[in-house]
Amino acid sequence: MDTRADTPSDVVGRVGAVLRAVSAHEPEGATTSAVARVAGLARPTAHRLLTSLLHEGLVDRSADGRWLLGPELYLLGTAATSRYDVTEVAQPVVRQLSLATGESAFFSARRGDETVCLLREDGSFPIRSHVLHEGIRFPLGVASAGMAVLAYLSDAEIDAYLARTDLVPSYGDEHTAAAVRARVAITRADGYALNPGLLVEGSWGMGAAVFDADERPQWALSLTGIEQRFTAARRGDLGPLLLRAAHELTTALRRR
Repeated sequence: MDTRADTPSDVVGRVGAVLRAVSAHEPEGATTSAVARVAGLARPTAHRLLTSLLHEGLVDRSADGRWLLGPELYLLGTAATSRYDVTEVAQPVVRQLSLATGESAFFSARRGDETVCLLREDGSFPIRSHVLHEGIRFPLGVASAGMAVLAYLSDAEIDAYLARTDLVPSYGDEHTAAAVRARVAITRADGYALNPGLLVEGSWGMGAAVFDADERPQWALSLTGIEQRFTAARRGDLGPLLLRAAHELTTALRRR
């Protein structure tokens, strides 16, 4: 049950949580109960906030009652594009990575303790993984993009993150702090992260961090596909391709 006080700063925090929850269910839309669950709010509180956001155009509602991101968000985002949008730079790299590997390729951005998928480019291989899509969010340490970013934070930042975050209730026993630390060590050794079907059985992924001018891991490139396409031998080919693409994109973004 949600027992937090309705201070102005708390209302802003709740609104942000609600909008992120709606975003996580694009493009099919989210029920009020789903928004409440993801945002950590009581259902009446979530409904009240969603109704207010609907009046402001920040969310929309489909004919079947599902909540969607609203037109006002699009207009606000367009106004901020010149300062924040890096997808124009990333798109050619993501497309080339998909063409070179035949797998679905993705570009994600770090946002606080999460990664957000910004771009998806499907490969030529006919069987695809649909775990990732544009707009989906995962906590750091979850999925290959989130692990790639987490692994290249400082040890102190990783310690602080794992102290305040419990991934097990949502993502299972493979995401205990000890298990995440073990995968951080492997990722640092290999240079890229591997997700061996931890989210959906049989759906594997590999991710590499993309760095800003301060050498901070702010984005990630990743590949996903079925397990049979990510054998140890093939990972030996995919890993260097992924790392080269990440280095190319790091360089391009720094020029920007």
